[in-house]
Amino acid sequence: MEVCTAEKQMDRRTACLQANVEFLEQALMKLDREIRDRSAAADRGLMDARAEITALKSRIEQLSDELMKMKGKAEPSKR
Repeated sequence: MEVCTAEKQMDRRTACLQANVEFLEQALMKLDREIRDRSAAADRGLMDARAEITALKSRIEQLSDELMKMKGKAEPSKR
């Protein structure tokens, strides 16, 4: 970024301002890409976490069923 007010000639001041605008547009585009990339990465991470949670819930249900079956087999032998 340049300080364009120091320019006395109007065409030089205009060129300076245009250069600043171009610089700022490029900086905004770069930030937009970075934010989109970070957002996409966060979305992928969230999807992975949800898939893992679903798998863990399924495994917990399996283990719970197995435990209930084991308890059911163990109770008749106590009587």
